[in-house]
Amino acid sequence: MTDPLRAWHRLEGTGVLLDGFHALKHAVRFGAEVPVAVAVDRVATLALADELAPDVRDTLDALLTEVPESTYQALVPRPHPTAVVALAVRPSRAANLEKLARTPRPTPVVVLDDPRNLGNAGAVIRLAAGFGATGVVTTGTLDPWHPTVVRGGAGLHFATAVERLTVAELPPGPVFALDPEGDDIRGVKLPDDAVLAFGSERSGLSAELRARTDHLLSLPMRRQVSSYNLATSVGMTLYHWSMGTAAPL
Repeated sequence: MTDPLRAWHRLEGTGVLLDGFHALKHAVRFGAEVPVAVAVDRVATLALADELAPDVRDTLDALLTEVPESTYQALVPRPHPTAVVALAVRPSRAANLEKLARTPRPTPVVVLDDPRNLGNAGAVIRLAAGFGATGVVTTGTLDPWHPTVVRGGAGLHFATAVERLTVAELPPGPVFALDPEGDDIRGVKLPDDAVLAFGSERSGLSAELRARTDHLLSLPMRRQVSSYNLATSVGMTLYHWSMGTAAPL
């Protein structure tokens, strides 16, 4: 690419910011369209790919353009230690909705009900991708494609369907919502087409989502401990689901 900055400014505002080597690596690995990618030290970045991601090394070789450090710093909200940044094309909403709605669905969908913390949302998307979940849906005002969320998710938004929906638009499947008053999750087998819903740490489940819920479940927790971190709760629940299925990831 002879003029990465021209391509950057054309896509800025609509493209997905991939901040750092690992975000770019994961996006490429899971089929993202990446029109522009830059690095302060191209040779060092490709050496990192040789070490950590040889499967995408040739793709990165074709993508990366070296730029001065001052140019790189002007493109990012704060510099990443790997000094790599890219813009990717966001998957179409229609394609994501089709994945979320398909039946039979081979793996659960995770729903974050009105989440507030961008970093926690990113961590949940990373977990969901690791467990092979079909998707992550947020309700409320938080944008699950916000650059901070994408950074927290290490570019793994492209490994699962990520969308913001209303409660009325949630995909089909039995809704299992986590709540301290629910049945102990250890006595329940979660089906592959489950919709796993998690409220915010501060306010819990909304009344609207609670009304949509088929089963309330609780995680084992020591007395006098008030709650788990949201990402921890999601990880525990997905692990419980994975232990009840023989399907390979």
